[in-house]
Amino acid sequence: MSDVTIFAPSPTLTVTVEDHPQGSEIHVHAGGQGVWQARMLRRLDVSVTMCCVLTGEVGRVLKHLLEDEGITVLAVERDGRGSAYVHDRREGHRVEIAEEEGDPLGRHVLDDLYGAVLHSGTDSRVVILSGPSGEATLPADIYRRLALDLRGDDRIVVADLAGERLASVVEGQADVIKVSHEELIADGLAEDSSVESVARAMRELRARGAKTVIATRAGESLLLLDQRGLVEVALPRLEEKETRGAGDSLTAGVAAGLARGESIRDAIALGAAAGAANVTRHGLGTGDPATILRLRDGVSLRDLDETAEEATGRVSPDGLAALAEPQESTDPAEPAEPTDEEEQS
Repeated sequence: MSDVTIFAPSPTLTVTVEDHPQGSEIHVHAGGQGVWQARMLRRLDVSVTMCCVLTGEVGRVLKHLLEDEGITVLAVERDGRGSAYVHDRREGHRVEIAEEEGDPLGRHVLDDLYGAVLHSGTDSRVVILSGPSGEATLPADIYRRLALDLRGDDRIVVADLAGERLASVVEGQADVIKVSHEELIADGLAEDSSVESVARAMRELRARGAKTVIATRAGESLLLLDQRGLVEVALPRLEEKETRGAGDSLTAGVAAGLARGESIRDAIALGAAAGAANVTRHGLGTGDPATILRLRDGVSLRDLDETAEEATGRVSPDGLAALAEPQESTDPAEPAEPTDEEEQS
């Protein structure tokens, strides 16, 4: 049994070419939203089972890469074209050389994948529903069904989706929804990134069925709306190296806290710290766990709803600059600091 089960229908094989003083450097990794979430969860010492479809040659390579990262893989294997991309970053920016979303998932494959998620998810404290590699990979309604079937029995369903998939999982009354302000604007729910506009959209999602809504605002403070009211979550501000994957690290950090029995308002602080740590690194879904735990002390929560109960805040007495410097842990219960990983994107 894993602490967290992730529904990751179509992980992606990523090949990235980087510049190196002695020539080109080629990195091969597993990628995609569910993979990046699973990677951060493993960094936070949370056990993870990933339910996915692995297709063809790409799938066979992905299985080994995922298992090498300590992720339990519960896969439906099939022939065909798997999701993959090749990117060139030798000039300092990302250039797409080739990209393949992979074949859509057929009815029988979807049935087997659905059964795998139910089998693993019923034994997990938290289930994360993540998106596929392409819009045509699978029907959006599967997210509504999974949310309905997995809720209850002290199990928490977390979703990080957009568009039709977001609407579907809200209809399924998922426990925690994470969404960006850009996605809210694209869906016609918000006009801009202002607190007022995003908060109105969050209340609309909650009225439709979501229990708790987390909204990111592109480097600005996060917003959390739960049964107690609206809270602003101030993030540590660090120099950005790679913004991709920060939202997935946030979702993973929240899931890690919830899996350990924390309240959503405690879990959001861990998520904010994980997302902040991710932007300082090349690797997506990566971060030094000791640093994340120290950055968590620099996350503050401010109640924006006068009718809500007082929120618990954390403010670092030494400032965020000191928190950002990794230090060797003296707590035997705290995870040891690993070495940096290669490029994960």
